Amino acid sequence: MANTYTQIYIHIVFAVQGRGCLIPRQHKEELCKFTTGIIKNRDQKLIAINCEPDHMHVFVGVKPTITISDLVRDIKAGSSGFINDKQWIKGKFNWQEGFGAFSHSHSNIDTVVKYIQSQEEHHRKKTFKEEYLKMLEDFAVEYNSEYLFQWIDEE
Repeated sequence: MANTYTQIYIHIVFAVQGRGCLIPRQHKEELCKFTTGIIKNRDQKLIAINCEPDHMHVFVGVKPTITISDLVRDIKAGSSGFINDKQWIKGKFNWQEGFGAFSHSHSNIDTVVKYIQSQEEHHRKKTFKEEYLKMLEDFAVEYNSEYLFQWIDEE
């Protein structure tokens, strides 16, 4: 797109279906590398990525050539297919429907990157549910709790 200049930074968060801890720690790096490839193949700029056993954080510089929904769809479809092909779990792996997407300014890049990189430490103090609800609150996102991710403590 000639003469199109943008600076769009989006922090994307999505969870494993059923909120199970299904992503093995020993495969975390391999999954992140595979997901990085999906993002690069969609001509988007990966800034940070981290994967916990039950959810994933992706921070991207998004070009206006793709919608956020299409990018997340591609990441989820590609990564779940990858996990299933590798047979890391018994049964079929899927991500939950939906995602969170939060915009950030250029001046917040370092803060968001550090936050994503320190997920393991962060989750020693706060559950994913607490983290996600706080993000929604901090960004003043209106939501219907009926349509949030399934939480293990609700089963």
